[in-house]
Amino acid sequence: MALPQSAAATAQVKPDTTLAGLERLTHRRVFFGHQSVGGNILDGVRGLLPSPNPAAPAIVEVKDANATIPPGTLAHAFVGQNEQPETKLAHFERLLDGGVAKQVDVALMKFCYIDFTSSTDAKALFEKYRTTLAGLKSRHPGVTFVHVTAPLTTVQRGAKAWFNELRGRPVYGVGENVSREAFNALMRQTYGGKEPLFDLAALESSRADGTRETYEVNGRAYPALVPAWSDDGGHLNAQGQARVASALIAFLAALPEAPASAKAGP
Repeated sequence: MALPQSAAATAQVKPDTTLAGLERLTHRRVFFGHQSVGGNILDGVRGLLPSPNPAAPAIVEVKDANATIPPGTLAHAFVGQNEQPETKLAHFERLLDGGVAKQVDVALMKFCYIDFTSSTDAKALFEKYRTTLAGLKSRHPGVTFVHVTAPLTTVQRGAKAWFNELRGRPVYGVGENVSREAFNALMRQTYGGKEPLFDLAALESSRADGTRETYEVNGRAYPALVPAWSDDGGHLNAQGQARVASALIAFLAALPEAPASAKAGP
């Protein structure tokens, strides 16, 4: 069974496109809620920043909802607790409702790979996400909300995987990525082509030549993180950071401006 392709996953972002995107973001205010993989992505953005050219957004951590976020800022916050995805949603919502939404043009949050286990109820988690984001969108029409698919991990292969299977032990990444893909499929089905969707999982599972990293469970193909993009099987290394960061900058820069009538706050 073929996996869905994503333009964001297969397109190579050219350096001049990245620079143009960074310059365009100097006129916008973006808020990003995340944990460790989000930190990897921001490290990738820092690596893209031109020097000494000042035409790039400032990356600023937000500690509370009263923070001042001027134009040209990529604001971010470490939201919630890993392995407790509902706390990330609640914290993201609290920050936006508490005042951040009046300060920004674009907002996005992502879960982490560690938020998913082989037993995660992806449908229930997605419904909680959908309800939360629908409420935020209704209350803050001046903000463009971007949806982000959940990141993946590599899948254990070779002798270790065979030995674990032989002993009846779980193989790293297999069940967890099935849960992540179930959640991500709902994200694509619900938001793809309808609302802004940054397909992080598709980027992570696509090699530089566009081919996909997959494995099979009961005859069905599931995506996994390309080993070249990570040194520990989950977090992004320098190559992975640069790949995702350049795609995210291009994605955010291409978002249309919100109607002036929908703007809420300065």
